[in-house]
Amino acid sequence: MITLEYKKNIADSWFSYLQNQICKEFELIEKKKKFIKRNWYKKNKRNGGGTSFILKNGNIFEKVGVNKSTVTGKFEKKFRQKILGAEKNGKYWASGISVVAHMKNPKIPAIHFNTRFISTSRQWFGGGMDVTPSFFDQKEKKILHTSLKEVCIQNKKNYRKYKRQCDEYFYLSHRNETRGIGGIFFDYESDDWLKNFKFVRELGVSFIKISKEIIERKRNLKWTTRDKERQLIKRGRYVEFNLLFDRGTKFGLNTGGNTEAILMSLPPNAKWE
Repeated sequence: MITLEYKKNIADSWFSYLQNQICKEFELIEKKKKFIKRNWYKKNKRNGGGTSFILKNGNIFEKVGVNKSTVTGKFEKKFRQKILGAEKNGKYWASGISVVAHMKNPKIPAIHFNTRFISTSRQWFGGGMDVTPSFFDQKEKKILHTSLKEVCIQNKKNYRKYKRQCDEYFYLSHRNETRGIGGIFFDYESDDWLKNFKFVRELGVSFIKISKEIIERKRNLKWTTRDKERQLIKRGRYVEFNLLFDRGTKFGLNTGGNTEAILMSLPPNAKWE
């Protein structure tokens, strides 16, 4: 029988390993710039913390953050009803990784990925990957969805369901528009821990592969000041979603997480008309 402590330890170790691999691969893409590492802790250090890697002002990445955290504690009563299994005593343990890459070249889309394992009185995995372009590219969309469908099929996961959940989740209702070209999104996966953990690992590896393919296709494309303006306006939509709707942002702020790490997903600059 797999104990809960074993599940926590192995999930925590995987997210740390994946964080290091993503940073290595992204530094190879960037070539000259390196990530800056910053550790943070909750007010009570016994309740954990995290490590943020940030790379800014590169030739490819205008800003990319790779954040990994493992925290424990107790939800406030007003927040407990929103979290599976936290209704009674509010206790939780959570570990996960989150990546957001905003590109210098407006022809290259912003890329987001996260996976997590959460334990209350229940245990489950959640996460996903999505892409937000400023310029629509059908081939780019096909690359993304073909790769994500493949990893879902290999792990006997419902790609159509995950795709639909992504479209529904990354939606700006006040503007009646989607954030980007979608991807997959899943939560509360708790039926078979080993199979779900395998899926989460393979999705992490696929994220690196997909990101490299998307970036390499367009890294040498020329762009104009007008193209940049369009990107900045699209980034404004990104900001609106993350501050108004994003579950990860709300979870982090309601569990006493590090504000700078939580808001690392925001672009370095944005614009509204």
